[in-house]
Amino acid sequence: MKAVLFANTDWYLYNFRRSFALSLRKAGYDVLLISPAGSYGRKLRDLGLRWEPLPMQRRSLNVLRELALLWHLVRLLQREHPTLVHGFTIKCAVYGSLAARIAGIPARVSAVAGMGYVFTSTQWKARLLRPVVRGLLRLALGGTGARLILQNADDVELLKQVGLVDPRHIRLIRGSGVDCAQFARVSVRVPGAERMRVLLACRLLWDKGVDEYVAASRLLRQQGRAIETLLAGTPDPGNPAAIPASTVRGWVDEGVLTWLGHVEDMVSLLGSVHVVVLPSYREGLPRTLVEAAACGLPLITTDVPGCRDVVRDGVDGLLIPVKDSDALARAIRRLQDDPVLARRLGDAARIKARQQFDERIVIQRTMDVYGELCHPLEPSVAHSQAGRLSH
Repeated sequence: MKAVLFANTDWYLYNFRRSFALSLRKAGYDVLLISPAGSYGRKLRDLGLRWEPLPMQRRSLNVLRELALLWHLVRLLQREHPTLVHGFTIKCAVYGSLAARIAGIPARVSAVAGMGYVFTSTQWKARLLRPVVRGLLRLALGGTGARLILQNADDVELLKQVGLVDPRHIRLIRGSGVDCAQFARVSVRVPGAERMRVLLACRLLWDKGVDEYVAASRLLRQQGRAIETLLAGTPDPGNPAAIPASTVRGWVDEGVLTWLGHVEDMVSLLGSVHVVVLPSYREGLPRTLVEAAACGLPLITTDVPGCRDVVRDGVDGLLIPVKDSDALARAIRRLQDDPVLARRLGDAARIKARQQFDERIVIQRTMDVYGELCHPLEPSVAHSQAGRLSH
C-alpha cells in the first residue's frame, strides 16, 4: 500500500510528521511526502523517505496558479496511484482531497490543526474567503472514503454544528504527538531565588499572543520583578498574521525581551527556563505546550480551544483570559512567588503529557484511521472503533 502525506511546508513534515512517516514505512507502507520546496526536504530524504517538491504558494489567490497546482496534484496522484492521501492544514486538506477524488484515489484523510486564519481572522480577506473555503471543504471532505482528523473537542463541535462534514467521519486525535521520553531527560528548574526565565516559543504571529506577552513583560519590569522574558521563533512570511522582524527587533532594542530566533534544540532550551507561556487566541493542539509539559515545566496559557485541551486551570497549569496582558503578568508573578505550586503544576503536566500526548499514542490512533479506510471492518466493529477514536 502507498500513502501520500501532503503539507504546506517541508519543515512541518520533518518536525511534526517524520516519526509517523517512518512508522508507516515500518508497517509496510510505501510513503511519499510532498510539500513546497524548502531546506528540510533534504533532511527527509536523508532519513530514507521519499519527498517531492510542489509548485505551491501558501498565500496565493491567483485562480490560474491554484488550478495549475490542483492539476499538478492530480497528475502526481495518477502517476503514483496511492491507496490513501493524507493532507495537513486546511489548504492541503482541500487540495489533496479534491485531487484524490479527481484521480480516483479511494481513501482520503484530512488533518486540520485548528481552524486557521480563514476561520478565525476578522480581516476582510479572511471574511471574503470564508464562504469559498466552506464550500470547498464540504466538497473535498464528503464521501464514505473520507475522514477528518481534528485536534481538539471545540473544533469537533464547531464542524458538527456548521455541517461541513458527516459527523460519523470526524475523528479526534489530540495533536501530532511528542516523544515524551526525549523531553523527560530535562532537569526542571523551579522558580526561586535566581532570576526567573519565562519562554514563549511559537511562530511569530500576532494571534499567538506575542503582543500580550510583550505588554506583560513591560509590566513585570516596571514592577521590578527579576524575570527574563524569552521569545523563540521566526516570522512566518506565508501567513497574513506574521509579525515583521523589524517589530521584534524593536522590542529587543527596547529591552523588553530576548529574541532567540529559530531554536533547533528545544530540549536544551526548555531545560534552561522555569515557565512556558502561550497566550494564543486559538490553537489546534499546541505542540510547544506539550513539549514543555513533557519536561515537567509549569504552563500558562489562554482559555481557548486547543490550549484548554492541554491545561486544566490549577491542575496542570494556569489558564488566563485571551488578549489579557495583565492576567498573564499576574500568572507569571504567581508562579514566581509560589515555587511549590509551580512544581506541582509541572509534575501534573508531565503525567498528562505521557498519558495523552505521546507520539506513540497519536501514531497508533492515526494508523487506526488508515485501517478504517484501507482495511474496512465489519459494520458493528467499525462503528465501535469510530466511537472509540472520537473520544
